[in-house]
Amino acid sequence: MLTGIATASYTMAAVAHFFLAILLLTSWRGRLHGMVLPIACLLSALWAATLAYQANQASPLSLLTDVLEIMRNAGWSVFLIILLGPYQQSDITSTRRIRPAVAAIAALYIACLAIALYSHTNSDFPSHNSIGFINSIVASVAMAIVGMILVEQLYRNTPVKQRWGIKFACLGIGGIFAYDFYLYSDALLLRHVNPEIWTARGIINALIVPLVAVSAARNPQWSLGITVSRRILFYSAALFGAAVYLLAMAAAGYYLRFFGGNWGTVMQVTFLFGAVVLLLAVLFSGTLRSWLRVFISKHFFSYNYDYREEWLNFTRTLSEGEHGLGERVIQALAQLVESPGGGLWINRESGNCEPVTHWNMPSAEGFEAVTSPFCQFMEHKEWVIELQEYARNPEKYSAIALPQWLQAIPKAWLVVPLIQHRRLFGFVVLAQPRSRVKLNWEVSDLLKVAGNQAASYLAQYEAANALLVARQFESFNRMSTFVVHDLKNLVSQLSLLLLNAEKHKKNPDFQRDMVETIYLSVQKMKRLLEKLSSGESSEKAAPLFIAGLLQEAVKSKSVVEPKPILEIIDSGLAVCANSSRLERVMGHLIQNAIEATSRDGQVRVQLRKEKGFAIVEIKDTGHGMSEEFIRERLFKPFETTKSAGMGIGVFESKEYVSELGGKLEVISSESDGTIFRIILPLHKNDHAIEVAM
Repeated sequence: MLTGIATASYTMAAVAHFFLAILLLTSWRGRLHGMVLPIACLLSALWAATLAYQANQASPLSLLTDVLEIMRNAGWSVFLIILLGPYQQSDITSTRRIRPAVAAIAALYIACLAIALYSHTNSDFPSHNSIGFINSIVASVAMAIVGMILVEQLYRNTPVKQRWGIKFACLGIGGIFAYDFYLYSDALLLRHVNPEIWTARGIINALIVPLVAVSAARNPQWSLGITVSRRILFYSAALFGAAVYLLAMAAAGYYLRFFGGNWGTVMQVTFLFGAVVLLLAVLFSGTLRSWLRVFISKHFFSYNYDYREEWLNFTRTLSEGEHGLGERVIQALAQLVESPGGGLWINRESGNCEPVTHWNMPSAEGFEAVTSPFCQFMEHKEWVIELQEYARNPEKYSAIALPQWLQAIPKAWLVVPLIQHRRLFGFVVLAQPRSRVKLNWEVSDLLKVAGNQAASYLAQYEAANALLVARQFESFNRMSTFVVHDLKNLVSQLSLLLLNAEKHKKNPDFQRDMVETIYLSVQKMKRLLEKLSSGESSEKAAPLFIAGLLQEAVKSKSVVEPKPILEIIDSGLAVCANSSRLERVMGHLIQNAIEATSRDGQVRVQLRKEKGFAIVEIKDTGHGMSEEFIRERLFKPFETTKSAGMGIGVFESKEYVSELGGKLEVISSESDGTIFRIILPLHKNDHAIEVAM
């Protein structure tokens, strides 16, 4: 019976020490503590595995097991000695100075090795009354006493404020040596090793592993980078607690079945079902989970938070989620302190912090002026206000008056300021947590930094919304500008027509041109109205003959002086474009040439073909433009030299020509006239739409 239990006991010890050693080695970065500790764990694992094997084979203890036990004890003793600090780093690499106490301990372990060799080479060792057996037991007791002394010296010589980091290691390692002392003292008195005590030794050695792991996590110098995940510890603790609970309930159910008589089975099934339902209710309880997280952080870690994990969760909550950004900000801050809900206030242009949204909290209608003492305190101090602490000690918060609306919020707990560029952007009111969380410096600093980050997110979000609105207005204004520009051209054309009507009203040619001009103007205004009503142009790009389009454009501008002259060198050239837009481009450039040229000047429009492109040149003999004007102002919107112009015609022309894959070039000099050259790629399909005459 004990053979199987002993095998399982020492197997547990071997596995536990082995995994701790692997964990320590994977995070080791070259420090002495981080090397000796996993070595001690590996020696313990090897020692326990050897004992488990011999127990399974029912073989007596060998020289190997004794040597491994001595090495195990020596490993833990060396680790304790290093923690006590008899060495300096320079001494290890150079002088190798050894203190007398350390020399005495080393001599002890050498003597123990010699005793082990003597005992196993002496034929009477199997006898419990033999000298070899007694010497081995005495040596084991001596090693246990030395180990306990080292643990006591370590704890005593550690400053009180630093004992928090080593107390679990002292408890665990001290437990190993104390149990060995108990085992071998009993064997020395009774002249034999108690098999039950020896069997339980493996389980005792396994139980100390979590204690050493916790201390290693609290002391980065032992193993740089070692961490015990809060999440893993949380789920492990929950699982362990659930397992213990189920075992207890199973034992209680067995008791009910055994003593319940005829009702035993019914009582057992009913009891177990109720126990499982209760367990599920407890496991899904947010209050219990919150309490367990707080308990683990408070009692097992030097800091309350795993900052890497918390910051990843915080940024993930801000960036993702089905709720709006305001609710996500509240949720992200609430998760840091296990709060179930809260509300968000943001500083608006009115000069008041107004409620924006809330999460798992009743909405509050109150607003607070930014200039109030309450807001000014948060802006200048950047403190997290704990309302319960304020009630106990208002002087800590400069005795500021809390707003009435804030006092009316049920279960309000914290007010977290959102600071951006040292200005109060807003604040978040959090509800009381499910389990009590003490607002110490760590929690306060984390909330302050998180609040600043949340303020940046909110400010960026509002800036993006403002930019979107501004772009929408810009798009609307731009469209309006182009519409006004087209209307201005039509009005100018009709005004010139009226100006000449009195003089040429009896001329049949003028009357015909007037009617045609009015007809074209009406058609352009109809297309403009269609564009405004639909929000976009109803016309699409299509193949068209550019010669017909130029003829229409030149004809519409022939009512004023100087009349443009059209010269078509290459006919039958087709391009793919929107006829109305391209005609507007040609008409605008021709109109500009006419306006820049005196009545006795000349405006020529030429169409020709060059290397697969249609070239339209509009040449005038006007006053021209300077190089500086062409370079810096010509193609910019709202830049013009005309008193009545808007400065967008050339800009629109260049944009559309570029959209068609062409280029708009200009050659000009002051007093020598200007040449606008439109270069458009030819349409390869010969089937084009002829512009209606």
